[in-house]
Amino acid sequence: MGRLPVAQQRQVLEFAKTLTTPVQGVNGAALIRFAGAIGVADLDSMSAAIDEGCERIDADAW
Repeated sequence: MGRLPVAQQRQVLEFAKTLTTPVQGVNGAALIRFAGAIGVADLDSMSAAIDEGCERIDADAW
């Protein structure tokens, strides 16, 4: 580090600071209250819709 010009030392410092910046967002513990909020029947419907409409390749669509 001592061999780098001061400007580059500052760049390294700023980069290093970005590596230690905490990740923003909501942690899982805050979301646990939503567990079970969607009924099983609705989840099954959503899963069926995904299976029907997704996971397929329509060669004619390209």
